[in-house]
Amino acid sequence: MGKIKNKLYDWKDRLRKGKMFTLVISLISIIIALTVFSLMMFRKYRELSENSNNQAFYELIEYVNNTEKLLAKATISNDSKHGAMVLTSTWKMASLAQTYLSRIPIDVQKLENANKFLNQVGDYCYVLSKKNINGESLSQEDLDNLSSLHQYSIELENTLNQLQEDLYSNNIKWGALQSKGDKAFAEDSESLEKSSFLSIEEDLHQYTGLIYDGAFSENQSNFKGEGLLGDEISEEDGKRKIEDFVGKDKIKEIKPSGECENGRINCFGYDVELLNGSTTMISISKKGGHVVEMNNNRNIEGTVISEEDAVSKGKDFLDNKNFKEMKENYYMNSNNILTVNYAYTQNEAVIYPDLIKVKIALDNGEILGFEATNYLNSHKENRDLPSTNITIEDALKKVNPKIQVLGINLAVIPTEHNTELLCWEIKGKIKSKANETETENDFLVYINANNGKEEDILLIVDTPNGTLTM
Repeated sequence: MGKIKNKLYDWKDRLRKGKMFTLVISLISIIIALTVFSLMMFRKYRELSENSNNQAFYELIEYVNNTEKLLAKATISNDSKHGAMVLTSTWKMASLAQTYLSRIPIDVQKLENANKFLNQVGDYCYVLSKKNINGESLSQEDLDNLSSLHQYSIELENTLNQLQEDLYSNNIKWGALQSKGDKAFAEDSESLEKSSFLSIEEDLHQYTGLIYDGAFSENQSNFKGEGLLGDEISEEDGKRKIEDFVGKDKIKEIKPSGECENGRINCFGYDVELLNGSTTMISISKKGGHVVEMNNNRNIEGTVISEEDAVSKGKDFLDNKNFKEMKENYYMNSNNILTVNYAYTQNEAVIYPDLIKVKIALDNGEILGFEATNYLNSHKENRDLPSTNITIEDALKKVNPKIQVLGINLAVIPTEHNTELLCWEIKGKIKSKANETETENDFLVYINANNGKEEDILLIVDTPNGTLTM
């Protein structure tokens, strides 16, 4: 009997130990699961924070870049009304740059002068804009101050671009710069602060004496459809239009992809499989059967033909497709594809609302893309151009006397109010010097050919990928 009791007690003890073991295992499992979950959430939070910081930095660079370009325009504006618009835009861009600067996770003392600079750029431009709005011209001192601000904005822009390159080339995270807790990044981040953040302060501290007394295709949003000539077509008719445009001998199959809208033009969409194995997406307008857009994204491995040859091939392509009197404008080279803007010309006047974009492959000169939304929305044969009340000589008197004029011609430009203006397009160059630094900028100044008003100023920017206007 005693042996049986001992066995029962022994079995009970084992059961109790088994439960404790199970309980311990369960607790350990829960702790591990919570730890893994916490790590995952921390990594997710850190990734979101890093993405947010990167986005703020991208926005900062963009708005500083916009501020610099607008300041350059403000230094040569010779019309109080247009000058007020430029200065107001500069004030807005500088304020937005200041906002995103405050979101960068760096000790604010390290960027005190940069923050102060942007603040006073905005305030100074706001004061000068009010002066222009009241019909007053800017004094020479005002223009000299703007020129100095422009020079400092270039320094800030260059430093931020260098900082961006340093961050990515060294794979430094914002969290490492902020906390210095990661030993792997501590030395690089400290060096980065000295070379980039502190250089911003050193570059901008001089300007603090500069204090004041007081606190085109994107223009065409309205659908007109002037160039959509012809009757309504069917989806089957659209296939025949594609064969004529691309070449029936190059096509393997045309597959309709449904109806679409391109720049408020109602279209039929198609996926066109070519015999060379690539696929081209094409949209055809329902009215008139015009090719609105064509795009082929085949990979281009290298460059064989020159940009000049590519521009010429694009022009020949447009001539063959019956788009006559087109003149190349500005272009961008990206991934070995040259995208060129061509504008229609009439009586030697450049008609900027009638733009067509053409993409040319730099490996063999093949036309990969075509976009005629603006052209189809606004093109008219024999446009009724108004007479010019302002002569070339009068127009030249309206521009800043510091500009070295390189050329002048007539141009029709679109406005934000979806109207068109005939202007003298004056291409010029201006040199400016501040703090022993000399810069040279090319501009396009548009003087209304009817009343002599300064309508717009575009800054010509040469980049490694092409020539752009801003």
